[in-house]
Amino acid sequence: MKISRKLSRPDRKFTSDMSYGMLASGSCLLTDIVDQLHEDSKKVNSVERLTRHLGRGIPAKALHSYLSTIHKWVPKEPVIHIDDNALSHPRFH
Repeated sequence: MKISRKLSRPDRKFTSDMSYGMLASGSCLLTDIVDQLHEDSKKVNSVERLTRHLGRGIPAKALHSYLSTIHKWVPKEPVIHIDDNALSHPRFH
């Protein structure tokens, strides 16, 4: 994965586990992600490991790699579509 290439080994594993787990489970819940990883450790320990990494935030190297990668795909003047139906919802009045 280009984004995690320059990261430490634990950060690369975290990035890989999270990406695979979210895609395989179709969920962003850590328990669902861990279910897809099929690790030998207890589920609670794997959830704690992912939680610790999430708590550290995004490594600067990963953020830089990500922004460099998507910069190539985003046009200089992107079109942003806004669905204004939500603004007519009663809670906004």
